[in-house]
Amino acid sequence: MSEHIVLIERHGAVALVTLNRPDALNALNRALRAEIVRVFNELKDDESIRAVVLTGAGRAFTAGIDLKEAGQTGFALGADEDSKSINMAAALEAYPWPIIGAINGFAITGGFELALMCDVLLASEHAKFADTHARVGIVPGWGLSQKLSRLIGISRAKELSFTGNFLDAHMAERWGLVNRVYPAAELVPAALQLAAEMTGTQPVLLRKYKALIDDGFGMTFAAAMKEEVKRSIEHSASVSAESVEEARKQVTARGRDQQG
Repeated sequence: MSEHIVLIERHGAVALVTLNRPDALNALNRALRAEIVRVFNELKDDESIRAVVLTGAGRAFTAGIDLKEAGQTGFALGADEDSKSINMAAALEAYPWPIIGAINGFAITGGFELALMCDVLLASEHAKFADTHARVGIVPGWGLSQKLSRLIGISRAKELSFTGNFLDAHMAERWGLVNRVYPAAELVPAALQLAAEMTGTQPVLLRKYKALIDDGFGMTFAAAMKEEVKRSIEHSASVSAESVEEARKQVTARGRDQQG
C-alpha cells in the first residue's frame, strides 16, 4: 500500500509529488510520513530533477497528523522516537532544490506545518489553513510557531494559533502566506509552470541561492548581509567574463520572448 500513498510524476526537470490518502484527507499517519521522507531522499539524489511540486489528492493538501493513529500509539510532535526516525522536516530541509507547495484544499495543523516546509506556496481557491495545536493539545514541533510569525507577522500568527480558526485562500494571499490563488483546475499546471521556470535558471546558482536565502533567514540581518558578501566572493572565482556575457544574451532573448 505504501508505494501508492505518494504518487510521483516527472515533468521534465520537475517532479510532481502527490499525497494520496484522499479518503483520510491525506492525514499524516506513520506510513505516509515515512513515504514522504523516502521520496524526498530519493529525489535529492536524482540529478534529472531540480524542483518539486508538492500537492494532495482530493479535498485536502493534508489534514495533519492522523489523530486516530496518534490516539492509539501516542505522539509528541517532533520529539518522540517515531518522529525522530521519520523526520519529514529534516528531509524537506535537506532537499537542495525549490519545493513549491500547491495547496489544493485543507492544510491543517501538521499539514499547515508541511506547507510551511515548502519554499513557495500557491493555493487553490478551495485552500484553507488552520493551526489547531492549541485545540487538540499538541505543541507544534515542525516549525509552525516560528515560521508562521516570520511570514505573516506575529499578531496575525497569534490570531490563527490562539483561535484555531480557518484562513481561506484569498485572505492567505492578502496576508502574504501564499503567492497566488488559482481556480482549482489551474493550480497544479500553474505550479508546474513556475517550477519549470525555476529549473530554467543556472543549476549551480539555483542551489546556492536557495541555501543562501535559507541560511540567511536564520541569522541576524547584519550577519546575513556579511554571509551574502562572503559567498558572493567565493562564487565569483568560478565566473568568467565569457560565461556572464553568454548568460546575459540568454536573459535578453528570454525577455524578448516574454514581451511577445
